[in-house]
Amino acid sequence: MYVRSLTEREDSIRAYFSSPEVQYIGSTSGCGCDFPHLMLQNGDWPFFENEATRDAEQDASDQSNREALVTLLEASGDQTIELYGVWDGNYFEPQAREQLSLKRLLKPDFRFKEQGFYIVRSNER
Repeated sequence: MYVRSLTEREDSIRAYFSSPEVQYIGSTSGCGCDFPHLMLQNGDWPFFENEATRDAEQDASDQSNREALVTLLEASGDQTIELYGVWDGNYFEPQAREQLSLKRLLKPDFRFKEQGFYIVRSNER
């Protein structure tokens, strides 16, 4: 996991969070690219998965990143944590808002939605 303070260029994203403390969280790749995610396409997040094309290495990486994120969020001690999945520089209004538990983040079918804003409840693991 990769955690750092926001840069001055990224600071505008704070407007979407309720807490003044906002940090950048990256996956094993250093950015968010290795968190399991869905790309926004024509206003929706299509999910195409075919058992025949599943990649065991990618599945293992996805699960490793899920588990590391949950461990990091648990270590914060916060009961509620806000996450916003965006690509670098795309600090636009969230296109989806969801509430979920830490437990949900661990499910193999969970994917972060591009431009999705999440309220994660740590006490619901």
